[in-house]
Amino acid sequence: IILLLSFNLLNSSSPHSLYYSTPQSIMSAEGYDPKRSKVSEDKMEDWLRSQVTPDLQDVPGIGPAAKKRLAEGDEQITNCYQLFGKFLMLRGPDTEERTVENMEHTEKFWQWLKQKGISSHRSAIVRAIAEKSATFFTGIYDANEWGDEDDE
Repeated sequence: IILLLSFNLLNSSSPHSLYYSTPQSIMSAEGYDPKRSKVSEDKMEDWLRSQVTPDLQDVPGIGPAAKKRLAEGDEQITNCYQLFGKFLMLRGPDTEERTVENMEHTEKFWQWLKQKGISSHRSAIVRAIAEKSATFFTGIYDANEWGDEDDE
């Protein structure tokens, strides 16, 4: 059995708590899956073509409730630039032995949003931030890693 590294933020206050899981559990009902994004392709294309603004509600999937949740707690996110910064911070930490890859990275961001109390549209938010980031940073996200939409 090949084991993949995944993150369990539910039982830890640290966003870097690790556990090992099988590939099936990573693609389970819980966690990031771009196929669960409820953002229309037209809206996603508009987002990808637009300039980033400070307003969090410009991000597909973020409404007033999510914006409020992001601004709460010790780690307050009050604008899009900070949200992109958090996404990029979760790309690591890398070591000589291993690198945080795309699937693990998006899972960490999904779990962080869950920990912040974002209860809906997490996959949409992750997909929007990841795909927009990929326009700035080549290789940071590849939707093809999750397989073809017609695989189900």
